Amino acid sequence: MQLIEVKDKRSVKLFHKVPHLIYKGDENWACPLEVEVDNAFDKSKNSYLKDGDIIRWVLVKDDKPVGRIAAFYSEKKAHINDQPTGGCGFFECINDKECAFTLFDSAREWLKERGMEAMDGPVNPGENYVNWGLLVDGFMPQGYGMPYNPIYYKELFEAYGFKTYFEQYSYHLNYRKPFPERFWKIAGWIAKKPGYSFKHFKFEEQDKFVDDFVSIYDEAWRFHDHYEPLDRKEIMNFISSAKTILEEEFIWFAYHNDKPIALFVMVPDVNQILRKLNGKMNAVNILKFLYYKKTKTITRTRILIMGVVPQFQKSGVESAIFWHMDKLMHKWPEIGEIELSWAGDFNPKIISLYQSVGGEQMKTHLTLRYLFDRNKEFKRVPIISHDEK
Repeated sequence: MQLIEVKDKRSVKLFHKVPHLIYKGDENWACPLEVEVDNAFDKSKNSYLKDGDIIRWVLVKDDKPVGRIAAFYSEKKAHINDQPTGGCGFFECINDKECAFTLFDSAREWLKERGMEAMDGPVNPGENYVNWGLLVDGFMPQGYGMPYNPIYYKELFEAYGFKTYFEQYSYHLNYRKPFPERFWKIAGWIAKKPGYSFKHFKFEEQDKFVDDFVSIYDEAWRFHDHYEPLDRKEIMNFISSAKTILEEEFIWFAYHNDKPIALFVMVPDVNQILRKLNGKMNAVNILKFLYYKKTKTITRTRILIMGVVPQFQKSGVESAIFWHMDKLMHKWPEIGEIELSWAGDFNPKIISLYQSVGGEQMKTHLTLRYLFDRNKEFKRVPIISHDEK
């Protein structure tokens, strides 16, 4: 076997070739755009790397690529854990423990040399709302930004010594099925209550909305363990890179006396189109993308994130956002399913919310952690209390 560091055109090509071999014939898999994958390794485009580093390898056996992996860390993010923790991701491998362990070893040793004492995987070098976790239940067509992998990956990770740090649940909502009547009553009442206002995102005002996003996020999550202030630049980069898929009326903000208090971000499931493009975004595929988008190929959406500042978490404002958004959804009659993802097993509040709107748990992903000191006590993420303020 030969482990090759990816740093030239030939090795980049091999890196992108691996998943095509792993998922050959698997109709659930949607090939990510190669340019988006490569951007994650570009320090000028990925703000996660501003205080860290990243590397990737491809594994070749009998002159054929059989696996790949990346290792990365951010000094700031690493030290919010009990021990400095980096990450490994973009893992793909044939069902062979020797091959998988070679890849895991390379990531572990590289991170260890840089002061890390643990690694999480499979994760991405960025925020956790995209490409985060190992799929272990719910092997169905892959939603945009949600990881998909062969079922045997769990055995490979666990055999190496990774343990579950937390579980992630995705709920699916049949949008053609009426919401509970009680839900709409609360939503309509809050939506019209004095002092409350609701606005959807507009590209022409994106600076203001990004500021509101950061304000809500930081207020809503600052009491959580391992909280770190959101990087405004990363949100701007996401909007810039995803401008062709974002719909202004799928992104909502709630205000109380003009102060931002809640956010809701939903995106079309463009994987329903990307499955047809084979990872390339050349001139021909750009035209194909626009054609499929215009002909209403997309019938699903995914909620990337919902957040409410603590003071308003029991006010019903989440319902009011749904109420306002629903008024505009008639423009997309083809949308019949919404994926609500993901809710960590450590966050009973969001799980209760997804269940309250009729969401059905459909998928489970795992965030796994490997401690370099094999004698160190392993701790899972603590549960967020319902009463936590």
